[in-house]
Amino acid sequence: MDFHWFLPTNGDSRDIVGGGHGTPVGSAGGVRPLTVGYLGQIARSAEQLGFVGALTPTGAWCEDAWLTTAMLASVTERLKFLVAFRPGLLSPTLAAQMASTFQRLSGGRLLLNVVTGGESHEQRQYGDFLDKDDRYARTGEFLGIVRSLFRGDTVTFEGAHLRVEDARLSKLPEPAPAIYFGGSSKAAGPVAADHADVYLTWGEPPDKVAQKLDWIRSLKPDMRFGIRLHVITRDTADQAWAEADRLLRGVSEADIAAVQAGLRRSESEGQRRMLDLHGGSRDGLVVSPNLWAGVGLVRGGAGTALVGSHQEVADRIQEYAALGIDEFILSGYPHLEEAYWFGEGVLPELARRGVWQHPAGAGAAATTAIPFAGVPVSSR
Repeated sequence: MDFHWFLPTNGDSRDIVGGGHGTPVGSAGGVRPLTVGYLGQIARSAEQLGFVGALTPTGAWCEDAWLTTAMLASVTERLKFLVAFRPGLLSPTLAAQMASTFQRLSGGRLLLNVVTGGESHEQRQYGDFLDKDDRYARTGEFLGIVRSLFRGDTVTFEGAHLRVEDARLSKLPEPAPAIYFGGSSKAAGPVAADHADVYLTWGEPPDKVAQKLDWIRSLKPDMRFGIRLHVITRDTADQAWAEADRLLRGVSEADIAAVQAGLRRSESEGQRRMLDLHGGSRDGLVVSPNLWAGVGLVRGGAGTALVGSHQEVADRIQEYAALGIDEFILSGYPHLEEAYWFGEGVLPELARRGVWQHPAGAGAAATTAIPFAGVPVSSR
């Protein structure tokens, strides 16, 4: 299994930071100043700890993912960047060219997270006036063109939404970046089956995740799967739940009401499923063993967190892995410190169980013996 971390390009905090799916940034708690230096700290720490890549979000509520990750590529060596972008906002040929350039200049460290867009009011800010089903249809056309360009084809295509003539890349990406894609609505399934390498789901209870994976497998049996979750992991379960309670105390009723009103306007089926887990209430937030829906009270998109001791969180990860989840895209507040809690607590536990190893090799996590430590002093 592979683990990815998250780059909070909408700001970071010791409290939950709102944002996403049409909700305002900073809805809960103060925001740490966002700088390349701070994001670089997070990226380098994730790389050292054993995360394969880092997801960067997209939308009007955060910094641009392409530019931010391009700046961070030079301060990291191995970490891959899962760049989220919306295919309706740039041409497929330009996207393919940007991906090709990124691969060459970063040493093949680009992954693509294609986000169709579930909020018409936000899409219209960018000049996109298609409805949701048409956006999915356009995404299918877009990815068909991009895939052909990655193979070195010269592409002439005229569809319902996109048209290119004699499009080609002068230099091909090596390797072609893997395409990650998520969507819970009926229109998303065929697009995922035709074009995605990894299908992503948000962190629902295992039985609901299993149903979604079965749906996609019926369309593409060999699909890889990933899940997007927050984490709050500590040495003991009591410490972890105390931290979850602290985060919840930092959220006001006014924040919850304002964010929930905005999220209920969302056209995203995945967002609706997130809202159904908590219903906008502080009560009943533990929706499955160690799965807490408190983040979704003031944050759009991924709204659940694995909460517990390192051993309990490792148990839940293995439970999702048993369903077929190969990739885990994680985050936590604040993102620098929480990366270490997970990377120094859960990842070693998974390594001890023989189900994970550091991507840099076995020697990356080796300890160094201190000379003479613990050696009894001989008497004269």
